[in-house]
Amino acid sequence: MTPALTGFATGFSLILAIGAQNAFVLRQGLARAHVFWLCLLCATSDALLIMAGVLGFGAIVTLYPMLPQIMAWGGAAFLIVYGALRFRAAWQGQYEMQLAGKSNGLWATLATGAAFTWLNPHVYLDTLGLVGAVSTQYTDIPAKTAFGIGAVTASFVFFFGLGYGARLLAPVMQSARAWRVLDVLIGLVMWALAAKLLS
Repeated sequence: MTPALTGFATGFSLILAIGAQNAFVLRQGLARAHVFWLCLLCATSDALLIMAGVLGFGAIVTLYPMLPQIMAWGGAAFLIVYGALRFRAAWQGQYEMQLAGKSNGLWATLATGAAFTWLNPHVYLDTLGLVGAVSTQYTDIPAKTAFGIGAVTASFVFFFGLGYGARLLAPVMQSARAWRVLDVLIGLVMWALAAKLLS
């Protein structure tokens, strides 16, 4: 397998797992709100972290061993709060905005997307750690670059596919009950991820 294909497969397999960031992109895709800019933010953020990992900045964790723990605490706190907000939304059941095709403003959406990306310790583990580790098998610059480009491409394909592919589920999301179920599921995912970070 070429370095580019290896990078693509590595990046895609790591990002495929359902996580907080993916759940948020899916929710915005279903609402058809700010999808392009949110996907661009997530994919670009991943690209920066992937390139940092490929270039060898994964060694930062070795220099600062407490960094993963600090990130885990911050990430868990954010996930607990966001999960609680989703449960509250499901409890109140006020989905007039979603059913009318409206959403929070662009900046609020991007701020939440940035928090899901940059406060998530798993993002650093996957990009700086795992992708960076796999890239070490390539010693020459062209092969390492091709690997990085492949991994970055996987991020862009995944996020834009998820964001815009979500609208295929739109016919199912025409009732407040469907949105309530989605919010409960997202809340459960958030709290499960928070528990995993704290364990």
